[in-house]
Amino acid sequence: MTAVNVSPHSIDWPSAIPSAPSSGHCRFCGTSFRHRVVDLGMSPLCESFLSQHSLNRMEPFYPLHVWVCESCFLVQLEEYVGGEEIFSDYAYFSSFSDSWLDHCRRYVDQMITQLGLTADSEVLEIASNDGYLLQFFVERGIHVLGVEPAANVARVAEKKGVPTIVKFFGRETARELAAGGHKPDLILGNNVLAQVPDLNDFVSGIKILLAPTGVVTIEFPHLMRTIDGNQFDQVYHEHFSYFSLYSVERIFAAHGLPIYDVEELPTHGGSIRIYARHAEDGSKSVTNRLLALRAREADAGVDTLAYYAGFESRVRETKRKLLAFLIEAKNAGKRVVGYGAPGKGNTLLNYCGIRTDFVDFTVDRSPHKHGKFLPGTHIPIFPPEKLWEARPDYVLILPWNLKNEIMEQLAGIAEWGGRFVVPIPEVTVYP
Repeated sequence: MTAVNVSPHSIDWPSAIPSAPSSGHCRFCGTSFRHRVVDLGMSPLCESFLSQHSLNRMEPFYPLHVWVCESCFLVQLEEYVGGEEIFSDYAYFSSFSDSWLDHCRRYVDQMITQLGLTADSEVLEIASNDGYLLQFFVERGIHVLGVEPAANVARVAEKKGVPTIVKFFGRETARELAAGGHKPDLILGNNVLAQVPDLNDFVSGIKILLAPTGVVTIEFPHLMRTIDGNQFDQVYHEHFSYFSLYSVERIFAAHGLPIYDVEELPTHGGSIRIYARHAEDGSKSVTNRLLALRAREADAGVDTLAYYAGFESRVRETKRKLLAFLIEAKNAGKRVVGYGAPGKGNTLLNYCGIRTDFVDFTVDRSPHKHGKFLPGTHIPIFPPEKLWEARPDYVLILPWNLKNEIMEQLAGIAEWGGRFVVPIPEVTVYP
């Protein structure tokens, strides 16, 4: 990879950048924060949905400031709230997206074929949520184990026949499982790495537990797609870190788990799936697609501070355009409602200051959110049927990464002339 070739002092960073807090250090290499990527203001925890009786109570907001480490180029937030507070009782259930379930089913088929998994194999998923993925391994007769810190979603997984232990994953849990005879042939984690406050503990736990010739796959939104696609709403407190291939290779290699392959995926606005093995396992060679993505990141400059310097100005422009659209729509007497109550939507709405003066309500398929209110903005959440009663002029799609699935499901809004609005990467109105 190319070396750092830009002096921090030569970059045109946005004006009035404050000094990083003295406690701010890179969670991988320990370097002090000095370079901010974007300031998204103050925001509540994105999954802290409110009940009616709590609307008049004090609501905690925390800084949503993104930093890039000048040593390892890991992009990250400071940790204001611990994982125990965020994830012990969680409002996100993975099984309410049809396209995501299809993605998981394809992954299971691929891994069984690619790794030659059989009834004698063991698959372990970290942050297994409601059994959304492991259920497909169970259907194929393969032994599975889920590790999930949120007891409420783990109970749902158990009802699906997915054995699940309620724990956070790290060295301690890995040692306990290994002592109990577990040595998984495949360890996987989908959209969990960003939610890990102690990366070194987490990755070293994988090293302890993985079978000698086992494989680990980890999926996460690709930082290069986040930056280039202006996907600032991927940022929220539950996501402590944001990864390029460059940074994640260094983290895994430091714990004896070199990455040997990578896949680029369309999920979550553009993700990558890394494949890692033990450093002692010589049976798996580095692939051409890993080399190709390394080269593309190097050409883009993800290992230079200059790459991150213009992101904040693009984010501010998107905010202005979205507010301009909503102001024009409301001045014209149009009704706007939301679709979905995802974490990314709460970042978008709170950063832009969008409340019920612009968006009357939002709807969501998850019954766990019905009757609740979005954090910060206090926009009410209803079942999808409410949308058909209201017959809005515009439906603002908050989980924009699922826009095709959602627009197909809601094609009937054309009956009354309804239109879809997608806010990211910039405001787009669809018929």
